[in-house]
Amino acid sequence: MADFMLLVLDIGTSSTRALVFDDSAQLLTDSIAQIPNAPHITPVGDVIFDADTLFAAVVEAIDRALATPAVQRQPVLAVAACTFVTNVVGLDAQERPLTPLFTYASPGCTEAVAELRAALGASGVHAAHERTGCPLHTSYLPARFHWMARHRPDWLSRAQRWLSIGDYVLRRLTGEVCTGYSVASWTGLLNRRTLQWDEEWLERLQLAVGRLPALVEAAPLSVRLQPEWARRWPALREAVWIPAVGDGAAANVGSGAVAPHQVALTIGTTGAMRVVVPADQPVIPNGLWLYRVTAQEALLGGATTEGGNLLAWLRKTLRLPSLSEIEAAMAAAPPAAHGVHCLPFIAGERAPGWNEAARAALIGFTQSTTPLDLYRAAMEAIAYRFALIYRLLQPSLPEEGRNSAIVASGGALTASPSWQQIVADVLGRPLTLLKEAELSARGVAILALRSLGVLPAWDSLPPSVAATIEPNLDHHLRHQAMIQEQSALYMRLFDGRPVASGG
Repeated sequence: MADFMLLVLDIGTSSTRALVFDDSAQLLTDSIAQIPNAPHITPVGDVIFDADTLFAAVVEAIDRALATPAVQRQPVLAVAACTFVTNVVGLDAQERPLTPLFTYASPGCTEAVAELRAALGASGVHAAHERTGCPLHTSYLPARFHWMARHRPDWLSRAQRWLSIGDYVLRRLTGEVCTGYSVASWTGLLNRRTLQWDEEWLERLQLAVGRLPALVEAAPLSVRLQPEWARRWPALREAVWIPAVGDGAAANVGSGAVAPHQVALTIGTTGAMRVVVPADQPVIPNGLWLYRVTAQEALLGGATTEGGNLLAWLRKTLRLPSLSEIEAAMAAAPPAAHGVHCLPFIAGERAPGWNEAARAALIGFTQSTTPLDLYRAAMEAIAYRFALIYRLLQPSLPEEGRNSAIVASGGALTASPSWQQIVADVLGRPLTLLKEAELSARGVAILALRSLGVLPAWDSLPPSVAATIEPNLDHHLRHQAMIQEQSALYMRLFDGRPVASGG
C-alpha cells in the first residue's frame, strides 16, 4: 500500500479534472473526477472563460476526488497541477475578476501583432523571440496587452493583478500569489536568461512588474489551505501546494520524453512536438518556441492550431460514415494519391510560420474527389506540418536523437491507427505508443515527487510501451514531395511569405 497520495489538478480547455496518484505515480483509476468546461467564443474568434466558473469546477472536482475510498485510506501529501497555457485574467482591488480569462486562442489580437511588428521592426521582433523564447504572435500576452491598450484601457488601469488560472486557483485556496517559471514562460513576458519578467516588454506595454505574480520554481510552497477550505477538505489540511506547470511540459515528463534525444508528439484537439533540452540554449531556431519546465530544463518545440479539431469538423460537415468505416478506408488508401493539396489552418497558424492571417485551403479537388479523399488529405496535411517542425528541431538534437523513435500521445492520434501510420510514414521515424493513461497528470505527479525529494530523477519511473509503429520508407519518400508542394502552395497563397527556415 502507498505511504501517501498526491492530488493532481488538470485544468484544460475542455474539462477540469482532479486525479489521485500514489507515491510511485500510479493513477488510482477510480479517483478521477471530471467537470466539463464551456468556453465562450467571441465574434472575432477569441476563446475566453469566466475565471470564477473555472474555479468552481476545480472545487467540484476536488470534492468528488476526495470522496473516493482511496483518499480515505492514506494522507494526501501534496497538491500539484497543470493547466492549459497561455491564459490571463485581471483582478480588481478586491481580488475579483475584472476581465474574462483570455486564452492562447486570440485571433482578435491580429491587428495588435501587426502594430507591434511595425513598431519593433524585424530586428526587434527577432530580439524579443530570443529574450523570451516566444514568437510575436496572437497566442502570447504582449499582443493581448497591446490590444487592451487600444480597446480596453480601463481594464489596464483598474486591474491590480494579472494571474493565470493556475495562479488564481492557488490564490483563492491558499492566499499565495506566485507563478512557476513553466507557466510564466508561456506568456511571452518572461526573460529566459534572467528568469525575471522581461523589462523591455513591460516598459513598452506600460505594465508594472508589481501587477504580475512573483516568480518561483515549481517546488513545495510553505503555505496551507485557507481556513474555509481546510474545513471543507480535512484530507488536505496538511498537504503542501506546488505551483502549476504548463500542460505541454507535464505531457513530456509523463510520457518519459525527458532527455534531449527523446522527441514527444501530442495530437489531440490541436498538436505539439517538443523535446526537453538544457535551459541555456544559445539560439532558438526560427519558427520554434522555448518554454521552461524548471529553472534548469526547457522545452523546445512548436505547436499547431490544427489536429483532431479539423478532422472532427470534416466528419460533421461532410457527414462521413462511422469512425470504424473511416479507419478501414484510410488504412486501405495509398499515400497522397487523392490529388488534393490541403493547408489545414482551420484556426489560423502557429508553428512553424506563425502567420495569423493563414487560413485553411483545399486545392486540386475534382468531380471524382470523394469526402474520404478530403479527410485523408487533411490527415496527411497535419502530419506535414509536424514534419516541418521536426526539421527545425533536428539540428538541436544529439546524434542519437536524429534516428530515435518519437513518443506519440494525444486522444486524436491514439484513437486512429491509420493516422499513426501516416504520421510515422511522413516523419520517417517509428512512433512509440504508451500504455500509460493521463500523461499530463502523470507528468505532474512525477514532477511533484521529484520536487518532494521522493524520486532521484524524472526518468526513474519510465512508462510502459504499448506498441511501436514502423514507417514505410517508400511512403516516406512520396510524402516528402508532397511536403514541398504544400510549402509552395503556402507561399503562393500568403503573399509569398515563406515557411520558417528549415521548412
